[in-house]
Amino acid sequence: MSFLAVDLLLVCVPGADWAYAIAAGLRGRSVVPAVAGLVAGYAGHTALAAAGLAVVVAGSPGLLTALTVAGAGYLVRLGWGVLRRPAAPGAASGRAADASVARVFLRGAGISGLNPKGLLLYLSVLPQFLDTRGARLPVAAQTAVLGLGHMVCCAAVYLTVGVLARAVLAARPAAARAVTRTSGAAMLGIGAFLLVERLATL
Repeated sequence: MSFLAVDLLLVCVPGADWAYAIAAGLRGRSVVPAVAGLVAGYAGHTALAAAGLAVVVAGSPGLLTALTVAGAGYLVRLGWGVLRRPAAPGAASGRAADASVARVFLRGAGISGLNPKGLLLYLSVLPQFLDTRGARLPVAAQTAVLGLGHMVCCAAVYLTVGVLARAVLAARPAAARAVTRTSGAAMLGIGAFLLVERLATL
């Protein structure tokens, strides 16, 4: 329970995932594909952590740097795209919305899968809640359970964020575009900051 409390606080801090949920909620007919993609990215993190690969990444500064740079670069690219083409309620409909479901899902998976914040959660926060002595469950199983809890928290928070953004801004196209631009700027800014910070340590 203590992990879920800490995790929920972390998930509720706005970041790249929030920005994407808001932008996707405004752009498409449903925020579900975007949130499903975000959760899928964390499912990948959970699987890697349960398999012990998170330990390998944590012990390899070069690999961790490469993953962080890749994730930051991806955020910059997506943030710039959102700034160039801000979404508004109803901007995508019919065939266009249907055709973009897979793309929306994959972008969400890419954002959370490469999100440096997610990497840090699985590499530094989650291990603190593992019982390595006398536990009924093996460490891998404990990791999977905690990872699943994180995924549930993400799904609940991001669905709420996306749905509320769409409901509140549905009748306010100008405000919706402003919020979307802010979300894009947040993704771009977070990505740029992480790039500069990581590259400065090389």
